[in-house]
Amino acid sequence: MLVTGGAGFIGVNAVRHFVAQGWDVTIFDNFSRKGTEYNIEKLTNDCHGRFAVVRGDTRRDVHALRKLAEHTDVILHLAAQVAVTTSVVDPQTDFDCNALGTFNVLEAARLSTARPILLYASTNKVYGALEDVPVQELAQRYAFTGGRTGVSEAQPLDFHSPYGCSKGAADQYVRDYARIYGLKTVVFRQSCIYGPHQMGIEDQGWVAWFLIAGLFGRPVQIYGDGKQVRDLLYVDDLVACYERAIERIDHVAGKVFNLGGGAENTLSLLEFFSLLAREHSLTLTSTFAPVRPGDQPIFVSDNSAALRDLSWKPTVGVHEGIARLLEWLRAHQRDLAAFYDGRKESMVTRALRRVLRSSRTTPQSA
Repeated sequence: MLVTGGAGFIGVNAVRHFVAQGWDVTIFDNFSRKGTEYNIEKLTNDCHGRFAVVRGDTRRDVHALRKLAEHTDVILHLAAQVAVTTSVVDPQTDFDCNALGTFNVLEAARLSTARPILLYASTNKVYGALEDVPVQELAQRYAFTGGRTGVSEAQPLDFHSPYGCSKGAADQYVRDYARIYGLKTVVFRQSCIYGPHQMGIEDQGWVAWFLIAGLFGRPVQIYGDGKQVRDLLYVDDLVACYERAIERIDHVAGKVFNLGGGAENTLSLLEFFSLLAREHSLTLTSTFAPVRPGDQPIFVSDNSAALRDLSWKPTVGVHEGIARLLEWLRAHQRDLAAFYDGRKESMVTRALRRVLRSSRTTPQSA
């Protein structure tokens, strides 16, 4: 197995799982994100070095990718620029990482005599702001109207934000390479994933970021009114779904699946704050800013297709999952201090504030 972006949050959890299952895993990562070196150190200790690491970049190192693909049965493609806010500030890098990088990985798979399976981590942001989906505003959250419980794969694509465009373009390339070239690809349009090794920051990984901010006494910024709702999926459940797709690849090749915690595992930001105070005695100081471009007032994944085709559904509830993540963060708090203690506001965050001041985007409600 080749895992691009394997030193990141999802990647390190996937590598640990598949190594334990006896896979021969190679990580391909450019180590540009804070915490990736730390993740590899921990992974090496846990797995006793039973994996290989290649330092490389999907945007540029085409020869290395093609060489690795020649000896690979499965490519788990996770390497990406992962933040909407960063994409607004730096759309060129976002496009290069997500669209060009994925194209290079696809070409490596297409040209490989091994014809590897390719699993692609897409995003719910390919559906845009869901402006055609009516919602109502309640006291602590937004809610669907008309009996809708989630968003299925039949929802029209509507790329909104540079991140939505780059990930959406890659999403469609992966899907089309199955149709045109017969590659065994699967696209996962993932909702809010969380769990150990998530080095959350203000513009990405909000579940971990809010927990980390609480542990270090840092204020947090809420973009919008805090009533935005997401369904939370614990990373172990996500990796289990990847494994199911590999096992059933002859049945699911070329398909797209929405993956999230589902209707049973939803929280608004305001509800999340209340949960932290009530169940974990963690209080956060927050301020509000304009809503981010293309932000969905509510996204809940309809997991019906994954249940039908993969016999998969989430097993870790949101209360249990948050407790697990908080336990992991507290156990590693001394190490994490190097990344978060006294951290200055990032250049990206400052630039984003300038962008948002000129934005007139507001949540859709009815």
